[in-house]
Amino acid sequence: MKTQDLPEFKRMVRRKWKVSLSLTLIMLVIYFGFILLIAFDKSFLARSIGPNLTLGLPVGIGVLVSAWLLTGIYTLWANKYHDSRISNIKKRMEQ
Repeated sequence: MKTQDLPEFKRMVRRKWKVSLSLTLIMLVIYFGFILLIAFDKSFLARSIGPNLTLGLPVGIGVLVSAWLLTGIYTLWANKYHDSRISNIKKRMEQ
């Protein structure tokens, strides 16, 4: 029997897709929300929040930071749960 045929392996693959697609969807909502905000409400982002600083800069930085954080969340999840479980499945198959 191949590793790919095991029900436990298939569950892990489905779980990986769910996590990946969820985080991707979150990032797309954040990114396209920012782009739509630029397109339809420039005045909101143009609000001054300090001398020579508008709201657009921290919001734009927030988009970049959210991408970094979501990547970190996926990496932590993969390292802590997914990869070790896949390794265990493979080890059992080798025995």
